[in-house]
Amino acid sequence: MSMSAMVDGEAVRLPGGRFRMGSDAHYPEERPQHVAESGPLLVDAHPVTNRRFAEFVAATGWITTAERPIDPAAYPDLAPGASADPGSLVFVGTAGPVPLDDWRRWWRWVPGASWRHPAGPGSSLDGLDEHPVVQVSFRDAEAYAAWAGKRLPTEVEWEYAARGGLDGARFAWGETDNAGEELRANTWQGPFPWRNEGARGWRGTSPVGAFPPNGFGLFDVCGNVWEWTSTPWSDGHAASRSSEVGEGSAAPSCGCGAARRADRESSFVTKGGSHLCSPQYCFRYRPAARSPQTLDTGTSHLGFRCVADG
Repeated sequence: MSMSAMVDGEAVRLPGGRFRMGSDAHYPEERPQHVAESGPLLVDAHPVTNRRFAEFVAATGWITTAERPIDPAAYPDLAPGASADPGSLVFVGTAGPVPLDDWRRWWRWVPGASWRHPAGPGSSLDGLDEHPVVQVSFRDAEAYAAWAGKRLPTEVEWEYAARGGLDGARFAWGETDNAGEELRANTWQGPFPWRNEGARGWRGTSPVGAFPPNGFGLFDVCGNVWEWTSTPWSDGHAASRSSEVGEGSAAPSCGCGAARRADRESSFVTKGGSHLCSPQYCFRYRPAARSPQTLDTGTSHLGFRCVADG
């Protein structure tokens, strides 16, 4: 762990500083690489777990977005006769190789899917207490953070923390890809989206801390689950947005729940990639990578961590 970071319970205290944010070498929405600065932070050492989120729900009675009936008036594009029952998006994979041009081939809207039943009815949290909570919307994450006396990180804060002091490095651990015998993150291993050979045996979420921390002592900043930030989505960094950034340039959280241009005001940046990220389709398990998600959307690979001013 960097000597500039101090552990404080289940959080890490960071001094803040300047760093190179974004990347000019990968997806257009990560451009341009530029110098950014974060203030001092107290950062959760790992994503919020099912156990901690259950404590929040028990204390507050919070009902998550995925557990609330859909209001047809809020979704004018809802197909006639479509179910308004509560639910969420679940990764289902495919039986074999498929073209990678339509995320609907491997994602399904599943009535009954929620943080309690992340893969839909019949699934449970048995044995998953220390796994990251998923199927949580932006509003759910905000409510938890407020209850915990914290907040969601901005994109700048998140990327500063995720880099772990390795300024400009491709990954949170350096330049070597996440493959071979010494995996550094829970990402898709094998041909996407039909055969996942597992990262250290994990083919879905993994317990927080199952993979090595970054230089600041933070776990799962790459892979396992995408993480919400409090930064509204834009197609690139700063006002000098690249002219190469075009319609649909970002693959939203590995392609589920695409943020259309009309949705920009209700979309926020997610960071870190997940156990579904593969270089074949979504090479976003990197600190510079970013993806949009609409604030009312939960998925089976999206969670969050909290910060507080340091």
